[in-house]
Amino acid sequence: DKNALHLYSVNGKYLGSETLKEEVSDMCVTGEYIVMGSLQGFLSIRDLYSLNLSVSPLAMRLPIHCISVTKEYSHILVGLEDGKLIIVGVGKPAEV
Repeated sequence: DKNALHLYSVNGKYLGSETLKEEVSDMCVTGEYIVMGSLQGFLSIRDLYSLNLSVSPLAMRLPIHCISVTKEYSHILVGLEDGKLIIVGVGKPAEV
């Protein structure tokens, strides 16, 4: 109940919020999406305007420490607690 994502306009107007089940450790806003990693090991991609999940969260099995998205938006780089770097392809399987 204590974790939530709140959305405000540039002018400070409250637009909405979404309660989160996980504790967010890092997030990155890219284009029209929010990419979030949690201490529970889930990688989530949400729509920036509605805050709804765009795809089901991906389980990384270890706490996520950092997230980055390539400038072409083709891959998500996920740093895990044990030092591993996971590279997730974005798009349809044929495109990845």
